[in-house]
Amino acid sequence: MIARVLEQCKALNHVLSTDKKTRHLTLTWQDIEVLESIHKALHPLQEFTDVLSGEDYVSVSYLKPVLHLLRTKTLAEDQDDTNLTRAIKDRVLQYLKEKYDDPATQELLDVTSFLDPRFKTNYISQDNIPTIKERMMTEMEEAARTKNLLVFIKWWKQS
Repeated sequence: MIARVLEQCKALNHVLSTDKKTRHLTLTWQDIEVLESIHKALHPLQEFTDVLSGEDYVSVSYLKPVLHLLRTKTLAEDQDDTNLTRAIKDRVLQYLKEKYDDPATQELLDVTSFLDPRFKTNYISQDNIPTIKERMMTEMEEAARTKNLLVFIKWWKQS
């Protein structure tokens, strides 16, 4: 929406300025500057939101790499950023930290990233890799035991 307002700014101002009742709604240079700052900070997040909202494919394993990309590149401070753009980026980063820095959440994200062959251990802290590998081995052994038990029960019922 902000992109369209910025794109059509001249046309909007022309239409609004022709009527006395709407003349006060024309965009000032300050309004445009604020909209540009907001757009610069939030526009890249739309693409990530679209990617992570997929219904036809698994997207949870993308979270760890996307969070890394947001922290290191997309929301990193740029020398051309206005104070408002910096404040928005800082607030988004603070929100992401509050939401995803919980140890249980991080462990889940580590596991999903580890299980995705595209990412494996690329986005997992080196200290956590042995723990994740041990957890995966334990869960695979438990799954194998459960499967063998189910096969045995099925065989026993048939006997």
